[in-house]
Amino acid sequence: MSFADAAQVRSAGTSVPAPREQSAAVQDAVTGLTEVERATEALYDVVAGLDQVALRGPSLLPDWTRAHVVTHLARNADALVNLLTWAKTGVEHQMYPSPADRDADIARGAGRLPQLLRADLDAACERFAAAARDLPPTAWEAEVVHPRTGPFLAHRVPWLRLREVWVHLVDLDAGVDFDDLPPHLVEAFLDDAAGQYADRPGVPAVRLEVALPDGRQRGWELAAGNDGPAVVGGSAAAVLGWLTGRSSGALLDGDAPELPGWL
Repeated sequence: MSFADAAQVRSAGTSVPAPREQSAAVQDAVTGLTEVERATEALYDVVAGLDQVALRGPSLLPDWTRAHVVTHLARNADALVNLLTWAKTGVEHQMYPSPADRDADIARGAGRLPQLLRADLDAACERFAAAARDLPPTAWEAEVVHPRTGPFLAHRVPWLRLREVWVHLVDLDAGVDFDDLPPHLVEAFLDDAAGQYADRPGVPAVRLEVALPDGRQRGWELAAGNDGPAVVGGSAAAVLGWLTGRSSGALLDGDAPELPGWL
């Protein structure tokens, strides 16, 4: 699928009015929000093409249908609104009340009719867009907390949403894979995917040799080993699929070891 050929494009409206002099945090947020808007347009187009049978079909995620993935993307948008509210007000707003509540919301939402699933996704994306538009420039530098990875600055919230949308577009198994990731984002996605394994127990010593879309070769190390790391290589799309647990690594050059869960 080519996103340039998308039949219907709907704007998520995530643009943030730019002050005359932007801080580095605001610049990072604005760039991320622009990319979120483009990714959301692609998401709308894919979801619009899924009928009830397709939505009830399996996604690439164990035990989740495509409807589960769509519902999760809606609830993730709302969860990130909570973080933006935290950044704006200084009052703690966790992403989710609890993991159990998150899972229950997704399970309930996944059983709805396609038109309700799409309306929920649309409304949640618009809430995220509105929260981003209303955020004062200084709030992008506020500290918020991710339940798994801990504290970070709010200007990274758009990039969390961008990763969520693109990876779950692949999970929908509806014609989008990592080859469709915009080329200018590929290296950043590889940095993020490989970085999730840093300082984690049970990560094998691996040296990645990746062919980037622009023709460059770049390497990443997941962990150091006493006997030297195993060398695994391939296209950026193949490596991303393996790092994120969306493929077994059979398309890679070298003996790709089993990785612990990505997130």
